[in-house]
Amino acid sequence: VSPFLSLLLSISAGLSEAELDSMKFLCHDKITKRRRESVQTGRELFEILVEQQHISSDNLDFLRKLLENIRRGDLVSQLEQFEEEGGLGAPGEQPDEQEKPNDVICENVGRDWKKLLRELGMPEVKLDRIEADYQFKLYEQLVQGLREWQRWKGKDAKVTDLIKALRGCHLNLVADLVEE
Repeated sequence: VSPFLSLLLSISAGLSEAELDSMKFLCHDKITKRRRESVQTGRELFEILVEQQHISSDNLDFLRKLLENIRRGDLVSQLEQFEEEGGLGAPGEQPDEQEKPNDVICENVGRDWKKLLRELGMPEVKLDRIEADYQFKLYEQLVQGLREWQRWKGKDAKVTDLIKALRGCHLNLVADLVEE
C-alpha cells in the first residue's frame, strides 16, 4: 500500500462535510465547477488533485495550504510527519540510492542552498517560490530545492552533477562526503 495514498485516505477521513465544502471552494481555480460539484468525499477531491498534478507524494504544498486555510493544524501536522519520514510508511524502509546523496547534502549545506541550486542551473523563479513556501525552514528549503531539481532534470539528474556543483560552490567537504 502506498504511504502517500494512506496519508490522503487518513486526511479524507478526518474532514467534516463543511471542511470538504471549504476545500472545494478553495480549489475554484484548479477544478471545474462540474467536477467540484460531483465531489462527495475528500478522497474524491484528492483523486482529482493528484490526477491534475496539484499534489503528489513529493509535492504537498497545495494540500498543506488547503488544510491551513480550513484551520486543521492537526492534519497539517500529520502531513509534516509524513514529509519528515520522507514519505515512507514503515520506519524501516530505506531511501533509494538517489535519495542518499540528498540526505548528506541537506545535513551539511545550510544557508548556501540557493548558491548550490543556482550552480545546478535552477531558475531563480523556482528558488524564490521554494523560499517563500518554506519561510524560516532552511532544511526544508534545501530538501524541496533538490527534489525540484530532480523533477526538473528528470533522468539527467546525476550525482556527478551534484558533486561538480558542490565543488563549484567551494563546498568540497560536502562533495567528498557525497562521493563516499
